[in-house]
Amino acid sequence: MPDLIIRNGTLVDGTGAPPRSADIAVEEGRIREVVAPGTLTDAAEVIDASGLLVTPGFVDVHTHYDGQATWDPVLAPSAWHGVTSVVMGNCGVGFAPVRPDRRRWLIELMEGVEDIPGSALSEGIRWAWESFPEYLDALAGFPRAVEVAAQVPHGAVRAYVMGERGARNEVATAEDVRAMARIVREGVEAGALAFSTNRLPLHTSIHGEPVPGTFASEDELLALMQGLVEAGSGLLESVPAGAMGEDLDAPLREVELYRRLSLETGKAITFSLAQIQNDPDHWRGVLEKTEEANAEGAKLTPQVSGRPAGLLLSWETFNPFMLRPSYAAIAQLPLVERIVQLRDPATREKILAERDADGASMAMMRNSYDTTFALDRGPVFEPDPDDSIAARANREGRDADEVVYDDMCDLVVDAENPGFLHVFFSGYKHGSLDDIGEMMRHPSTVVGLADGGAHCSMICDASMPTFMLSHWVRDRSRGERLRVEDAVKMLSNDPAELYGLNDRGRVEVGLRADLNVIDLDGLKLETPQIVRDLPTEAPRVVQRGEGYRATLVAGQVTFRDGEHTGATPGGLIR
Repeated sequence: MPDLIIRNGTLVDGTGAPPRSADIAVEEGRIREVVAPGTLTDAAEVIDASGLLVTPGFVDVHTHYDGQATWDPVLAPSAWHGVTSVVMGNCGVGFAPVRPDRRRWLIELMEGVEDIPGSALSEGIRWAWESFPEYLDALAGFPRAVEVAAQVPHGAVRAYVMGERGARNEVATAEDVRAMARIVREGVEAGALAFSTNRLPLHTSIHGEPVPGTFASEDELLALMQGLVEAGSGLLESVPAGAMGEDLDAPLREVELYRRLSLETGKAITFSLAQIQNDPDHWRGVLEKTEEANAEGAKLTPQVSGRPAGLLLSWETFNPFMLRPSYAAIAQLPLVERIVQLRDPATREKILAERDADGASMAMMRNSYDTTFALDRGPVFEPDPDDSIAARANREGRDADEVVYDDMCDLVVDAENPGFLHVFFSGYKHGSLDDIGEMMRHPSTVVGLADGGAHCSMICDASMPTFMLSHWVRDRSRGERLRVEDAVKMLSNDPAELYGLNDRGRVEVGLRADLNVIDLDGLKLETPQIVRDLPTEAPRVVQRGEGYRATLVAGQVTFRDGEHTGATPGGLIR
């Protein structure tokens, strides 16, 4: 008798094959049978999936749970959205290797780059390691509801070997490079899936220091990738220079660099690719260069997002007025008291008049008001451009700052519901997500960049699987939809295959029983909310989803109807 049967479901198996009716038997954490409905008889547990989709568990290869994974057995919000495996250590940041006197420094780096509250990391991380293999052992010893995998981060490695010289991005000596390559090799031999680096100068610690390795030479990168070669496994994950539009020529230079590194080492390289506002077609050139490099024998895989990149504005998170002195004077008041002050005409007039205090970042925000929308009707991802802040301000003959200010005040319900404006920074063009659709469908790309665990004050893209299935597959009306079999493959098999996780990502006999049972018609993204569930009650923005009837990890039901069952079968992927 199998441990569990999922009966009468519509199977979308992750291979891209069309949906079909099937029963699935699970035994000892593996898929034992996939057969026609009615073939299987009985089991210790039966899930009736009539009218529901059965899919592989989703694999998210771009997360930042490096600290959270040491204290949190659930790893929400990713776990709420059908994700059963996550890869951490992206963007060159992480918490191993680390010398005891550099722990705080790594926290401040992570806080600056990934917007994870430093107080929560300081309180929550259960430090029980110095070396990277010891970090993996610590992860392996903590049960959780999802499987985790780690990458060796360039920033931590450089800081460990070079100390302050590495933190200041000084040129590495030959001895430094040999020591770093040895750490990369040892980390991968111990079970790390990859080595990650960050080449984006705009990614900095809370003190404004770029991630160690941002300006590393090609020789340094090549030597560290040789550590992967010597270990006989792994790939390079990179955030490329120019990724945020700060240097429009950089992305093509980066592809050329990755081409040379991949051809020299034979290793795969995956790198972030997003549409940027100041050159909305630059991604086409990057994909063209990627195709040319791969035709030569390189192994380059751009990671693209399944939803537009952006951030959330509210009085409780990030807002366009936070640098203005009159706002700073009341910023520490509880939200309800602050709103009373903000609605006072004199306070409003003073704050709106202090535009000169904004600096470059907030000035850039004002340039995005044509892609900024109120979330007063719940999440909308292809809104009508006429509903934007800029369009409304133009119709009403008002300054757009005034509209933003008044909207954020009007959206506040109470202390737990501050209301949000959603700013689209990329992927949304002329009211359409067609460019994202083209990027996702490109044969060289993999869907990623959900950033689970990160950007706590302004983003929650960890809900991307739910968005892709509900919007791209079911609801989209402004352009071509995705077939459900293509969306599921993008969320499961493709990212698993990129990282060599060949025991998951598909529903096949012998593979891990990481599975989802999904009510596609009932799938829904809730409006983002702010919760204080991190250590020290630090806040974060989260977004829940509805419609997941069950999620299984290694054959155990970890979630039923969106609620954690208490099961923690997830371990460490080595």
